[in-house]
Amino acid sequence: MFNEEKVASKCIDNVISEINKLDPRIKLIVIDDGSTDQTSKILNVKKIQYKNTLVILTHKKNKGYGGAMQTGIHYAIKESFEFYLTMDSDLTNKPDCIKDFTKFISSNLDCVKASRYIKGGKVINVPLFRRIVSLLGNYLASWFFGVGIKDCTNGFKMVRLKFLKGIKFQENNFSIIFEEMYHLKKRGARFIEIPNILYARDDSKSHFTHAPKVFFDYFKYIVKASLIRN
Repeated sequence: MFNEEKVASKCIDNVISEINKLDPRIKLIVIDDGSTDQTSKILNVKKIQYKNTLVILTHKKNKGYGGAMQTGIHYAIKESFEFYLTMDSDLTNKPDCIKDFTKFISSNLDCVKASRYIKGGKVINVPLFRRIVSLLGNYLASWFFGVGIKDCTNGFKMVRLKFLKGIKFQENNFSIIFEEMYHLKKRGARFIEIPNILYARDDSKSHFTHAPKVFFDYFKYIVKASLIRN
């Protein structure tokens, strides 16, 4: 979370409501990525309310999406969790979909990715320009990665953590999604994707940027992934 005061409380309530239906060992880890609004205060209140389920990890300064991902992954590995599931805190993905990932993850699968681009998946109220960029980018990435995933840029996913042990991630922006996929493919992880509906943000502004560096970072990982022969 970075400056998510408008949705922080609702997000935590909704996610914990869903994971409580699944397994008492599941924890919700929230990364407060250097928020300067009321997000931190809200999280402190929620920590008292959900003391047995909620973990708050705080960055004093904003480290970006990739930096937050790294913190969460390292914590989950240190605490010996078997899987981790990532989702944005803006509720563009619905928490009631979490159970769908747990149905598919198995001894034969290591990464379950949500997909807007398979049957049953779609986007709602997302601007046309973003949809076109996403479609073209994912078509290219899918071809290069060659692991059967059509929605490579989607960060709503569940991963077996043993495949990420010892990896020193380099990316602090959204390209960490591709960096992670590259390492998963390199280590022989098995993929599947499940349909997902992505909604536009209602109460807050997206932190994603279309800066050239982000696209360059995406591209270098799809090229590296294309050179892997498993």
